[in-house]
Amino acid sequence: MTEAPAFDREKLTVWLKANGVDHLTHDHPAVFRVEEGLDLKADLPGAHTKNLFLKDHKGRLWLISARQDTVIDLKRAAAVMGSGRLSFGAETLMWETLGVRPGSVTALGLINDTDRRVTFVLDQRLWDADIVNFHPLTNTATTALDQLAFRRVLALLEREPVVLDFEAMGA
Repeated sequence: MTEAPAFDREKLTVWLKANGVDHLTHDHPAVFRVEEGLDLKADLPGAHTKNLFLKDHKGRLWLISARQDTVIDLKRAAAVMGSGRLSFGAETLMWETLGVRPGSVTALGLINDTDRRVTFVLDQRLWDADIVNFHPLTNTATTALDQLAFRRVLALLEREPVVLDFEAMGA
């Protein structure tokens, strides 16, 4: 695979602290799917996430971050996002752009997307949540950010998410 990303968990943590972003990270066993982490997450306050790394038929890359219980109809989402048919992005593309492996996809991976190849789509319920929880570039931990801290991260990365109400789209 290609070279290591600029940011890993340790460098991300240093970056968050250096930029005054309040956060709390909890270590836990590796979690690869939402269902596997339900017991762990029960003890952590806030909205927990699922993150989908996608590619459309034109080669455009997408990252959808949604509440873990959100049902995402990719056909409906594609139409609303202005994309073509969506499929899951290859692991090599995920590593190249977000610096993460399958199971560790996270909005915090946008820190590694310096070429802005990935369009960020955010569930309205995460945009409105008091606290959001994301993997810190590895699936062996969860980082909690209050909404002010999360929006600060997005501002520092100069990323404006496409906010969609997946619940209103229906399943």
